[in-house]
Amino acid sequence: MSTDHAEGHGPEGGADGRIRVLIVDDHLVVRRGLRSFFDLLGDIEVVGEAEDGRRAVALAETLAPDVVLMDIVMPAMDGIAAIAEIKRRWPDTEIVALTSFIEEGRVAAALEAGASGYLLKDAEADDVAAAVRRAHAGETHLDPQVARLLAGRVRGPGALAQPLTEREREVLRLVARGHSNKEIATLLDITERTARTHVSNILSKLDLASRTQAALWAIEHRAV
Repeated sequence: MSTDHAEGHGPEGGADGRIRVLIVDDHLVVRRGLRSFFDLLGDIEVVGEAEDGRRAVALAETLAPDVVLMDIVMPAMDGIAAIAEIKRRWPDTEIVALTSFIEEGRVAAALEAGASGYLLKDAEADDVAAAVRRAHAGETHLDPQVARLLAGRVRGPGALAQPLTEREREVLRLVARGHSNKEIATLLDITERTARTHVSNILSKLDLASRTQAALWAIEHRAV
C-alpha cells in the first residue's frame, strides 16, 4: 500500500498537475487492477489504497487526495459512512462510489452523503477514468443504469418557493447529464460565466449545495 505524501492538493491536482486518487476497496484484486490501469495514464496518480472505510478516512487526512474511489460495502466502516465523514472533514475532496451493487437505497445514500458520482464495477476502464476527471472538475458522473434507477424515485416535482425559469430548467437538464459549465455554454450558445450564474441560481432556488445534488434532484423529479 502506497503512503507517499505530496504537497500539491486542490483544484489543480498534485504538484505535477496530475489528479491524486485514493482507491478504497476490500478486495485486493480490485485495488491492484485499478492501480495498474491508472498507472498507464498521464494525468492520474494513485497515492494510496485502503481496504475499509476507517482506513480510507485516515489516509484521506495524511495523503490529501483530490478524488477518492470508494467501494460501498466494506468491513469496519462502510463506504457511505466513510463518504459522509470525508466530506464533512474535507469538503473539497471529491468521491466517486464504485460498487457491484445497484440498489436504490445505497445509490441515493451515497450521493446524498456527498459522492460526486456512482459507477458499477463492470464499467469500462475509460468510464472510471472519466468519472475521476469529472469529479475533480466538480462535475457529476452517473452510470446510465444508476440514472435510470433513480428516475423513478419521486413521482413528481415538489413545490418550489421560486420556480425555475425555462432556461434554468434547460441548464439543470444538462447538469444532470454530466455537462460542465463550458459544455453547457456551448450547447446553449451562452457565455461560460452566464452558465455558471444559472447553475448558482438553480442551487439557490432548490436549496442545494452541489451540482451532484442538483443532478440527483433533476433525476428524482424527472427533469432530465
